[in-house]
Amino acid sequence: MIPDSFDPKTLYEGLVEHGLIVPTAQAGTFGRGAVFEKVLERFNGLVTELSKNDGAEIYTFPPVIDRGILEKVHYMDSFPHLCGSVHSFFGNGLEALRLAERVNSGEPWGDLLGQTGVTLNPAACYPVYPTFTGTVPPEGRLVTMTNWVYRHEPSHEPTRMQSFRVREFVRVGTPDQVISWRDMWLDRGVKLLTSLGLPATPDVASDPFFGRGGKILAENQKQAKLKFEVLVPVISKENPTAVCSFNFHQTHFGDTFDIKTPDGNAANTACLGFGLERVTMALFKHHGFKPENWPAEVRQQLWS
Repeated sequence: MIPDSFDPKTLYEGLVEHGLIVPTAQAGTFGRGAVFEKVLERFNGLVTELSKNDGAEIYTFPPVIDRGILEKVHYMDSFPHLCGSVHSFFGNGLEALRLAERVNSGEPWGDLLGQTGVTLNPAACYPVYPTFTGTVPPEGRLVTMTNWVYRHEPSHEPTRMQSFRVREFVRVGTPDQVISWRDMWLDRGVKLLTSLGLPATPDVASDPFFGRGGKILAENQKQAKLKFEVLVPVISKENPTAVCSFNFHQTHFGDTFDIKTPDGNAANTACLGFGLERVTMALFKHHGFKPENWPAEVRQQLWS
């Protein structure tokens, strides 16, 4: 591809043509081919290597979380448009027949299902906060995960997916511990991406809060510099894509989940996440659809 030519349709069609992604019936969803997965895993491996001396605990969580977590953090106050609630059938035999009849006749059938105790996970960091409840050590804690995330954002633009993976780090401790860690990783993340030949730049950002009141929340978040993103042009030069994000929550999760520092104060938390599919697409966009033709220095980093 020509780096100065930006078009989401061209990128999507190129990824499909080269077997890197596999189209599905629903916008914002697709299969991943072997080469796509190999590049994604290699990049995630670079992140692991870069952080190997940080002392992070390694966790793995499923793509669903306790519905109570979303309720406790008031997720539906700010992001009801992104939520993916999981529903299942709880009825008797007669109701099962009615459900099957509706499905087989092409009629709506969602009203015959009931809400379960889980939802699809909308943020890679959410499952870990309840595990921090109590007093953290004087040095705080650091956890890393690679989690599947779901957000109801159907789109034909390839970097906007309904389900994707995030390599996440969560830091908990005092304000100084958390902010210094975030600032260190902001610099580290930009250097990692630029070393792979990507024109990455950091910027202050905000979350996609819902509704009119959300605009005020977003502006307040920007003014307080609570969220940063690392941007790379992938489908637009004027509006580059966020491939990495950093959120400083202050004591929001510390208060919510009763996480304390040894002095008895509510702990501060911050998280950072690399959007693994987005980074992978950025690499294909800037270096072409065939990794064997990528610049030698990029190949050396990913496959050394």
